[in-house]
Amino acid sequence: MKLSPRLALFCSGLAAALALGVAFAAEWWGGLVPCPLCLLERWPYRVAIAVAALGLLLPRRGARVALVLVLLIGLAEVGLAGLHVGVEWHAWPSPLPECAAPRYRGGSIAQRLRAMPARPSKSCEEGVYPVPGLPVSFAELNLLYAAAFSAAIGASLVRAGRRTA
Repeated sequence: MKLSPRLALFCSGLAAALALGVAFAAEWWGGLVPCPLCLLERWPYRVAIAVAALGLLLPRRGARVALVLVLLIGLAEVGLAGLHVGVEWHAWPSPLPECAAPRYRGGSIAQRLRAMPARPSKSCEEGVYPVPGLPVSFAELNLLYAAAFSAAIGASLVRAGRRTA
């Protein structure tokens, strides 16, 4: 199925909104606690929604450029999700200091208590498994979703390029 750049932008904006909606629903209604990497992974979807919305206002050529930008944003999301999966699998440590346990050196108990974060964060190494019995974490699901998101946009661009060539 060949999509115009505008329709592809609209669909990609909806797909990005769906990803955010699922994340927020799991947090608010499912009671799942996101880690700092999970929160970081939401930003590319937010940016993709904004770029898609702006692209809908542009002429056809501008819409195609916006679609390429959304593809690059989707690939960035694939990278972030892959980073998170690697942290969960203990392949490498998280680059975010919020994911590590605080290290206290010296000082009194009062000084240590003052240095503690106001709100403890969830470890990025602990996967959150939304479906009971299914050993696939949210980070792994996001990696699959981001890869499918990017592949669909890439396929749309390739098909549109063939159509105009």
